[in-house]
Amino acid sequence: MDSPHGRRLISRIAAEHRRSLIALGLTCAVGVLTYGFGVYPLAQRVANIEQRDRAAEQALAAAQAELAQVSGTLTGKARASSELATFYKDVLPQDLPGARRLTYLRLAQLARATNLDYERSSYSPSVEANSTLTRLGIRMVLSGTYANMRAFIYELETAPEFVVIDNIQLSEGGGNTGSLVVSLELSTYYRGTPAS
Repeated sequence: MDSPHGRRLISRIAAEHRRSLIALGLTCAVGVLTYGFGVYPLAQRVANIEQRDRAAEQALAAAQAELAQVSGTLTGKARASSELATFYKDVLPQDLPGARRLTYLRLAQLARATNLDYERSSYSPSVEANSTLTRLGIRMVLSGTYANMRAFIYELETAPEFVVIDNIQLSEGGGNTGSLVVSLELSTYYRGTPAS
């Protein structure tokens, strides 16, 4: 097509189909202008709207997760408050005489049921500063076999009464009987007036 004959052929075709080529060129120009000023900006707006929708969906999901966490915290706090009130009302003794009744007779019965000799016990209430609970410390001394001591401790730990074992000291009893002496330090709590 670089030859003079090829150029003449192209010029002749262009001259014969000038109207068609001009119409085709105008159609292409209108198409490019329509895309540049109409379709492309609309496509960008749609992309921006989709991006904002995704961001809004992510923000909504984060807000819903935060709401669920806050609701769970409030529900957990309400449940814990309810359980604490039940614990204070149904499990802990209400006063010192109630705490003594709960422990004195029950500990003696447990010792007798597990074949231990109940030697002695002492009780001492103590109030901690800024507390609504008073601690009743119990010190008791029992004697018997090791198996019976284990049975007593098991029964004490599985009993419905709220008694905490603070300390256990084991020593050999007198004579060759194979008996042991156990000193137990126990605690229970009751509602009292706060110390100032």
